[in-house]
Amino acid sequence: QVHLVESGGGLVQAGGSLRLSCVASGRTSSMYNLGWFRQSPGKEREFVATITWSGNSTLYGDSVKGRFTISRYNAENTVLLQMNSLKPEDTAVYYCAANRRHLGLSVSEPSYDYWGQGTQVTVSS
Repeated sequence: QVHLVESGGGLVQAGGSLRLSCVASGRTSSMYNLGWFRQSPGKEREFVATITWSGNSTLYGDSVKGRFTISRYNAENTVLLQMNSLKPEDTAVYYCAANRRHLGLSVSEPSYDYWGQGTQVTVSS
């Protein structure tokens, strides 16, 4: 069992930055790949970024590539999402998720076994 808790959301002006954190707990949490998804009202949940259990590989959604950076610190069971050059369309609830390491980098929601409760990010124009 892996428990995920996100933090760091808030209100920011367009062009600004935010850093989201997700702390994973559980005996084997460091053996999971971790990802971020987001969901805006009336829209389907969207893949944002993912990082392998080792931290050696990452994958980004097209809409955030070049602006967002995912990283992880296994010693602290933490994954970070640094978000720069934020746009109003980045407004959403951001969710941290974990999947088993043999699945590798995945953009598919069903491949993720565990989800956090989400943190709201609002970007004003």
